[in-house]
Amino acid sequence: MKIENISDLRVLLATARQGSLSAAARELEITPAAASAMLKRLEQQLGARLFVRSTRALRLTSEGELLLNYARRALELLEEGITQVGVGTTHLSGHIRVAAPSDLSRHWLMPWFDQFMEMHPQVSIALTVSDKLQDLHRDALDLAIRYGELADSGLVARLLAETQRIACASPAYFARHGYPADPDDLQRHECISLHIAGQRDTLWWFSRTTSGAKPEIREVRIQPRRSVDDGALAHDWALGGKGITYKSALDIHNDLQHGRLLPALPDWQGKPYPLHALYPANRFLPARVRALTDFLAQQFAGLG
Repeated sequence: MKIENISDLRVLLATARQGSLSAAARELEITPAAASAMLKRLEQQLGARLFVRSTRALRLTSEGELLLNYARRALELLEEGITQVGVGTTHLSGHIRVAAPSDLSRHWLMPWFDQFMEMHPQVSIALTVSDKLQDLHRDALDLAIRYGELADSGLVARLLAETQRIACASPAYFARHGYPADPDDLQRHECISLHIAGQRDTLWWFSRTTSGAKPEIREVRIQPRRSVDDGALAHDWALGGKGITYKSALDIHNDLQHGRLLPALPDWQGKPYPLHALYPANRFLPARVRALTDFLAQQFAGLG
């Protein structure tokens, strides 16, 4: 069994992406009849049905899903090889699909992406900004940048930065409400919680070490008056004096330096919150994606 025409695989990918043969044909700039014939030829060569037609669209069969993953990786590898032959190994080109948190994107990643694209004019970047956890396979992402501990063993992770979360608010908030005396005192304050992995994050972790003593660990269940699934909006609420939020030190780095936000508990450490670059474990990693990750790691290291 073999596939005789690589263009048939391109029809498979376009049809899965678009949901219909006519839309796939428009994307590939061929006729719908040609697209249908190429898909039928592929199914005949494989001896398997790849799509089931519903009333509105085509849906992949289990065999189609399996082949789709391999076809995508094979075409990515082919594209990378053609690119390197065409422009030489010192030049990068192609498209990079990235997902990243909102606050981190706004304060750090967007200008760094601009720098990277100036260095590599033939590279384009599509950025998906969300604090929700994207599925790299389902959403066809090349790279995801995520905070926190890792649970998905199907991904390859590279540490970009060691950071922590900090309970913080604006000077105006503390002028009105005072500072919490210790972590437990947060329960009487106006708190702003984030939604992490689809749930409100209301359990805030703190650690303190006194001279020669064992670290004291405290977990506090806050009662947030405001909660949001976008870290940038929680950040804005804190800057506007609306309450205390529990943010990554990277996200509030500049505001802490310029006094726009202040730590609520300066004698306590917040929860470790490492930042990773993640790739699908079973997918070829193009040179442009590896180069972007190297560049981001250098930029984050420079913040220290």
